[in-house]
Amino acid sequence: MADTRSVTISTAKAGIGFGTALAITISWSLHKSILWAIVHGFFSWLYVLYYVLKR
Repeated sequence: MADTRSVTISTAKAGIGFGTALAITISWSLHKSILWAIVHGFFSWLYVLYYVLKR
């Protein structure tokens, strides 16, 4: 059982989070710029929150 949990945690840490993917998607749909998508992906949930409050 411990081995299964270890693999699950390692896999989750290796990928990008949902907030990062959401921020990149929102940024790309608005700006069509890879540079801005990377910057906004770095800020993740902060950018998503900013986007929601700005609308």
